[in-house]
Amino acid sequence: MAGGQRPKVRTVYKQLRTIEPLHTTGPIAVALDGSKIVTCVAEEALLTESSSGKLLCRFSCASGSITTLCLSPSAAYLILFTTPHSLGLYEIPKVCSGQVVHPSRVIARAHDAPVHVCTVDPTSTFLASGSADGIVKVWDISAGHVTHVFKGHGGVVSALKFNFPRDPSIASSVKTFQLVTASVDTRIRLFDLMATSRNDQGALRPIAVLEGHVSVPRGLDVTPDGKWLISGGRDAVVLLWDMSTSSRSSDGSTNQRKGNSIVVAPTLSKTVPVMESVEAVGFVHPETNNFTVKSPRQFFTAGDKGVVRIWDLAQGSVIYTLTTGSASNAVDQEAQRQIIDAFYLPTVDVIISAHADQNIFFYSLKSRSLVRHMIGYNDEIVDAIFLSPPSSAPYPPGNSRPRDNQLALATNSSLIRIYSISNLDAQVLAGHSEIVLSLDQGLGGRIFASGSKDKSTRIWASSHHDTNVWGCIAVCDGHTESVGSIAMSRVYNDTDSHPRFVFTGSQDRTIKMWDLSELPLTFAGVEPIRCHSLTTHKAHDKDINSLDIAPNDQFLASGSQDRTANIYEVFYTPGSGGKPPHGEIKRLGCCKGHKRGVWNVRFGKTERVLATGSSDKTVKLWNLEDFACIKTFEGHTNSVLRVDFINYGMHLVSTGSDGLVKLWSVREETCIATLDNHEDKIWALAISTDEATIVSGAADSVVTFWQDCTEEEEKERETKRANQVLREQDFMSYLAMHDYRRAIELALAMQQPGRLLALFEDIRSVALEQGLQSDTSGSGNHALDEVLRTLPSPDLSLLLRYIRDWNTNAKTSGIAQSVLYAILKLRPAEEIVEAFGSNPPEGTSDSSHGSQQPIGTISSLKDIVNGLIPYTQRHLARLDRLVQESFVVDYILNEMDDGIFNGTDGEPVDVDDAK
Repeated sequence: MAGGQRPKVRTVYKQLRTIEPLHTTGPIAVALDGSKIVTCVAEEALLTESSSGKLLCRFSCASGSITTLCLSPSAAYLILFTTPHSLGLYEIPKVCSGQVVHPSRVIARAHDAPVHVCTVDPTSTFLASGSADGIVKVWDISAGHVTHVFKGHGGVVSALKFNFPRDPSIASSVKTFQLVTASVDTRIRLFDLMATSRNDQGALRPIAVLEGHVSVPRGLDVTPDGKWLISGGRDAVVLLWDMSTSSRSSDGSTNQRKGNSIVVAPTLSKTVPVMESVEAVGFVHPETNNFTVKSPRQFFTAGDKGVVRIWDLAQGSVIYTLTTGSASNAVDQEAQRQIIDAFYLPTVDVIISAHADQNIFFYSLKSRSLVRHMIGYNDEIVDAIFLSPPSSAPYPPGNSRPRDNQLALATNSSLIRIYSISNLDAQVLAGHSEIVLSLDQGLGGRIFASGSKDKSTRIWASSHHDTNVWGCIAVCDGHTESVGSIAMSRVYNDTDSHPRFVFTGSQDRTIKMWDLSELPLTFAGVEPIRCHSLTTHKAHDKDINSLDIAPNDQFLASGSQDRTANIYEVFYTPGSGGKPPHGEIKRLGCCKGHKRGVWNVRFGKTERVLATGSSDKTVKLWNLEDFACIKTFEGHTNSVLRVDFINYGMHLVSTGSDGLVKLWSVREETCIATLDNHEDKIWALAISTDEATIVSGAADSVVTFWQDCTEEEEKERETKRANQVLREQDFMSYLAMHDYRRAIELALAMQQPGRLLALFEDIRSVALEQGLQSDTSGSGNHALDEVLRTLPSPDLSLLLRYIRDWNTNAKTSGIAQSVLYAILKLRPAEEIVEAFGSNPPEGTSDSSHGSQQPIGTISSLKDIVNGLIPYTQRHLARLDRLVQESFVVDYILNEMDDGIFNGTDGEPVDVDDAK
């Protein structure tokens, strides 16, 4: 190290954040400002912050899977409908910290059939829900009762929309409050929610039935002024309906009489063929408060083509299309890209689309581009690497370019996921036709390679215009089986203009070396270059699982299912002067010793050693001079899948099928830390350049970021040590001043039962020596009695726990019984029970005898009593035996004082006649 500084050793890591499943199935809901989004994972609903991807809270739903949900416009309530037809109302907490929120109201049987659609009116007062039996109910959210029940739908209700005009320019005493419904019978019905208050006849029947679709209408929207209705269905047609008063017929030919009022049915104004099955439709009106426009100008559609299109209503043509990037244009046979729902947020001018492959996209209508991508479900994580794309912004003076600001994931998919570390914004790279099995980065993260089951390897680079956008720049074809391992050249400089080479290992048991010297370092949107192989080597007798290149590019290691790891010498000569590049490898030796297949190999960063992880549950360290095993690390309970070096080779990090990440000391050959946050095999392990962050990805679809906290841990430990010294000094001072209250409270706060026991013994011995024992005192000392009488409830529960522990030992049972007697004498039983119902002191738990109960619980009181009784009975039995034995001693001593022999001639005297 420069300047003789000691290397910084990182040995303590803590969980910083996770990438967990966000959306697996079911509907989603979004706040009007787009800041929060509600998604479904299994039988839970998650509230997530859109900008950062941070989980705010979870909504428990133990009754069954969620069929539909909606968020009130005020973002104060969340309504869930589940499979047993129940309704759950949740109040969204103002302060969210990842807590689990339980429903404030549950209606066990809200409908007689599953509910598939629901919506809340703009005032967050009423809720409408439509079920599969064709019944629509309107609920008062605050009161929790039904206000309207509408029947007559010819099947499953497919869409709902409130019509509540909010035009402040119209001064009228007549209010319009309507509900628009659509069902599988292709009809759209209009219900007047104000009719019941006017006592109209037929108030629960539709005031109008609109016919125009020939398939299920899936999308409904109404303009803010309530004058226009738009509907879109799976018949690939969008219909515009005129609901304004100006379209009413003067002769009443289209009018319908409902009770004492005349209702005019909306008329069909325009039909727009959209040539796709529509799942969502809505008006696009950036001028939210402009009610002077005679007719809406634009609308959006989303459907089975997987894109959002903005239409000109007057011309009936597409203005522009919002796509998801390169992934949406590629042919992806495994993922269904169709949109299942979409929302327009007028306050932020953003459209959000939810796709069938669990992806959620945010589009800005101002920039007409994708602004955020949230991946709902990653499936099984297979591999992970850090990326460091070049930044277009200038670097601060004296600083190097930003490192490790993106994370690439290979999952159980042909698509590669790339996350931004800062806000978890994601993008998906399409190119492979089958599952991607391995990833590796080169040139410090500026490019990376991927190997797939489609027998090909692809090289990726960031775009010159936008460094956050990646594209394929080269393809390596030549293997006859899946490419399961990749290793890119390790030697690089930030000024390099071309990469060097890449090795690929396949299930065909060969290793290929590919020349990359002609590749650009940026993606220009052109067709990828076809790379040529420099050499092919038959390496193993079984599948090749892992490859790694030494930091100096001079050696290559391969690990295989044949239980061996081979070491090769690498020869590479770049092309120059018209000569083509030349490359080959030469086998130097073989590392034998594992009892099962080798899953991973890694070269040491500073020493000439090789680490291997195997299915035999061990990590082995090999000497590259003679290829002998020099150390074996045992501790995993299942296969070791990944291994790597940190701290200049002084420590190892390994992951296994047991779901654990372990940190090993190479010198001591022991495990110094275990990180646990996974429930399945950990296939992916990535370590940042500065080794401050470790990323683990597992088959449970969870990615965990482990952050180094060694310095914080050392500072915290030093602070605790200093506080402990100060407390001990204060304790001794309180003893000298006979301030028993503060001494006892401080001993309890320090959680040092030994000091507390010594304190009670000193008080008792001083009282006995000075003859201060009092019959009226519970403990023998009036000052101590006062302390025990007024001891706070948390301290009292902790003291009783210590008494239970002291009572198990005959030497300390006397003090335990004395203090217990004083407590029971001085404090009523109700106070003792209440003490165990209060909050326990921080960091305390009743872990004795295998119990993990917090101290301040009723169950821990029961455990303490159950622990006191048997030992107390044993002590009493022992005392009874001692008392009985003392009678014999008393008798002998009395006879010795009076004299057993009373005759002069030594004749025995009868005991009865001794006197």
